[in-house]
Amino acid sequence: MSDSRRVTRAPKLRGSLRVPGDKSGSHRALMLSALASGESTIVGLSAGLDVASTSTILCQLGAHRLDSGATVTIFGPDAGLTASDRPLDCGNSGTTMRLMAGIVSAIPGQHLLVGDESLSRRPMDRIGEPLGLMGSRVTGPGTPMHAPLQVSGVARLRAINYRVPTASAQVKSAILLAGLHADGPTFVHEDVRTRATTETMLHQAGIDVRSVDHLAGRSVELRPGRPSARAWSVPGDPSQAAFFAVLGLIHPDALIEVRDIDSSPERIGFVSVLQRMGGDVALRSDHSSTNLSTQSSELVATEVHAHEIPSVDEVPALTVAAAAASGVTSFRDMGELRLKESDRFAGSMKLAASIGCRVWAEGDDFFVEGLGSSARFDAFVLEAGLDHRMVMSGAVAGAAGNGCAINGVGTVASSYPNFFDDLESLR
Repeated sequence: MSDSRRVTRAPKLRGSLRVPGDKSGSHRALMLSALASGESTIVGLSAGLDVASTSTILCQLGAHRLDSGATVTIFGPDAGLTASDRPLDCGNSGTTMRLMAGIVSAIPGQHLLVGDESLSRRPMDRIGEPLGLMGSRVTGPGTPMHAPLQVSGVARLRAINYRVPTASAQVKSAILLAGLHADGPTFVHEDVRTRATTETMLHQAGIDVRSVDHLAGRSVELRPGRPSARAWSVPGDPSQAAFFAVLGLIHPDALIEVRDIDSSPERIGFVSVLQRMGGDVALRSDHSSTNLSTQSSELVATEVHAHEIPSVDEVPALTVAAAAASGVTSFRDMGELRLKESDRFAGSMKLAASIGCRVWAEGDDFFVEGLGSSARFDAFVLEAGLDHRMVMSGAVAGAAGNGCAINGVGTVASSYPNFFDDLESLR
């Protein structure tokens, strides 16, 4: 893929599509399969580079992978994973680095986790602290600590009772995966509920894990054990569906359906936000899958709180929705955006300004004064900054508005290699 792309306005959008397999589920299906003994199968695995990084590392540690059509088979070694004498390259994937740090903490030996330029700027002390309390040692340069990370693994970790200071499914998951090899039950407490993919899949793999919700938070208890080999089916990624949900709402002549997505409550907060804005967007479930449908709507401003979207991954797309709404949309407590693949706090504001909106920030809040549904976005040029979600948000704005030019589009391969093909299929 060329690293620059021009997106033209789409006169009409119609169609049904399936976004890639959920990245969260794909990473974890690979990890739990490799930690198990024997043969596991995965259908619907994401083909993105982030998930490929996880797969490559697990094979370095002793698992084996076999692809046959749409089915991926993972063979977990009977004796368990073992240390590799080569660096473990996590590419652009924060999920890979943080969760893999939890896994290798319980593999005796030295493990070097490296990443690309973007990943090497992201904070990693948030996993280093709890894993250190468990008896591993995680070190890296900088304050806050960042990659490359040196992880000293031990055969048996200490169980801990830990409150996660900042809502993060990745930190919670790193602790739980390390806790599989602890000397007793591990407890993790979060004040804001984050996606429960890890807990759900650990339970499906036969691990004794229990969750209790309290107010806006959750406490998780996990007892040590080895996951069982099994068959996994990964639904579509709701955070990728969010781009098409926004596109269907802000385009003046659109009707779009996204098939078979993960509808876990912590994953679909963006749907409630868009409905509150007046969007005609709906989730429809049958016995086996959930589909999302969306069509052209007149949007109004709202207030979006970070706790509604714990990962804040959908905020760049929601910023584009805010740009098409009437009134001022407030994005509250969005400081975590600054610590993603790029500074999405600044990037989201810059994108809205490029479209033609008035934007401003106050501390960790930012505000977008929308143009209203009757206005058409300005044409613009976007520097994506190694961030796949900024690329896709920009493309949505360009297709609904007067077009755009995006530099750095190659980074979409990390999560959604066929994004532009799927976007074109709707024209």
